[in-house]
Amino acid sequence: MEGWDVAPPDRYDELWAPFIARYGFVPGAVPAIDEPTPSVTFDLSGFFTAAEQSAFTATERAVNALALLAMTRVFGPDERVVALDWEHDCHWFHPHVQAVSAEPLWRLVVPNGDYYAFVSEDASTGTFGHPWEQTLCVFGRPMLDALAPLLAPLLPIIRDHR
Repeated sequence: MEGWDVAPPDRYDELWAPFIARYGFVPGAVPAIDEPTPSVTFDLSGFFTAAEQSAFTATERAVNALALLAMTRVFGPDERVVALDWEHDCHWFHPHVQAVSAEPLWRLVVPNGDYYAFVSEDASTGTFGHPWEQTLCVFGRPMLDALAPLLAPLLPIIRDHR
């Protein structure tokens, strides 16, 4: 998949470590991270409970597309994002490559059964998706400024730490 580089399995703990240390990630907890200031947490439950799978798919695609747009605004053309997927392969994600790829965007920030975190290499800005709470936390001033205004008209805010 263009724009996605699988991290070696032996780097899994190393890639998660800065995120866990900075945000106190605890799987199974609600919330699962210490949401920093600044951050905004959006409620995704409305489309998780959609009667029609097509409604979930359409909303998921919209949120993921807006997240990709925000990432291209926050990160430079040569920058990569650390894509953390709890208990699965981690990736380095290149937003600008994905944005011009002929391949469709198959996943991004919406948690679809697992915890997803898309963070800068220093873990200071990004997103965190909680699958059981059905939320998306947008944190760090750069990502918050780029993504929160795009999501606010679509999704309810359940926690606001601005």
